[in-house]
Amino acid sequence: MISPSQSPLSKLLSAQPVDGSARAEAATRDTGLRETGLSETKPRETRLRKHADYQRVYKATRKQFSPSMTWFLAPRVESDPEPSSAQESPTSPRVGLTAGKVLGKAHERNRIKRRMREAVRKHILALPDGVDLILHPKRSVMTMDFGKLEAEVLRIFRQAAAQTRGTQERSSGRPGA
Repeated sequence: MISPSQSPLSKLLSAQPVDGSARAEAATRDTGLRETGLSETKPRETRLRKHADYQRVYKATRKQFSPSMTWFLAPRVESDPEPSSAQESPTSPRVGLTAGKVLGKAHERNRIKRRMREAVRKHILALPDGVDLILHPKRSVMTMDFGKLEAEVLRIFRQAAAQTRGTQERSSGRPGA
């Protein structure tokens, strides 16, 4: 058993106050953001949150398939007049996850979403800027090896990047632009 003088809480409370830069460095060290390269990307900015955003993505594209999930990709619409959008980076990619009741009970759906969120968090920088992506996992994601899940998410992000580049080249009228 840990004595009160040795508990992590007592160490934290007895620590000397630090200036702002040291506090930010400590917070970054504790969350591991610096090591993963995600210090610039906030989780809230990388998520699709509104029903209207999901509907826009569904209408703008066709369903695409991979072995353990289906996905939808659409370019971001820049004309969003809401004040909360002004705080977000308009070009950061956003990802939405769905887990319907067909995937299982609530605890199973939650596990699938946790696994998917972690795989997306690790590889979000592979997704091109200015796009919205929706992932519909299949039930197999719950028991799939996490390394395979990560590889599949990364492959989808790379396919999305290739499609985005292809769309930009066609719209500019120049190959290789």
